[in-house]
Amino acid sequence: MSSEDAAATGDSAGQAATDTDHENALQDVIAVDPDDVEQGTVNRLDAHTGDGIRHRAFTCLVYDTDGRILLAQRAPTKRLWDGHWDGTVASHPVEGQSQEDATEQRLEEELGITPDQYGDLRVTDKFEYKRYYPNEGVEWEVCSVLKVTLDDTSLDPDEAEIGGLLWADYEHLHENPALYRQLRLCPWFEIAMRRDFA
Repeated sequence: MSSEDAAATGDSAGQAATDTDHENALQDVIAVDPDDVEQGTVNRLDAHTGDGIRHRAFTCLVYDTDGRILLAQRAPTKRLWDGHWDGTVASHPVEGQSQEDATEQRLEEELGITPDQYGDLRVTDKFEYKRYYPNEGVEWEVCSVLKVTLDDTSLDPDEAEIGGLLWADYEHLHENPALYRQLRLCPWFEIAMRRDFA
């Protein structure tokens, strides 16, 4: 895609000073090769600035029993893709953590979804992608896709993580992307959705 070839713009000295204070500067992610083989840990902020460092990530698609997907809007305080809509949570496992355990943790932290609300959390796909976010950074990830269907759709979203929530018919969303263009979907979600119907 054309956005893969986009160039990230350089940060000013003031921006660099701000970045070092960002909470991501205190965290590590798992660097990986194209086959998702671990290459050690790297600083999370370093992995998402400049040309980036390839690292392990996940996105989880949350459904209800009627085939709707839960779209979650990223909070406006997010450094990358703030205000964009994701389907449904996305993050990074830490060293020694499985994708399933990391996903279970983020579902509860971001949306208040606990394991007793579902029973089928599973990895269904994996892909590598790289996308620049103008003036802010880059995502270069080997991203696992997990899916879960909620028997109980009770939610308790964390406003620091989630800006809004929307249930959408998954097949309608896939077949009519122009109708949802105003939502500004996260690139990793768009890739995961396209591959799901490939």
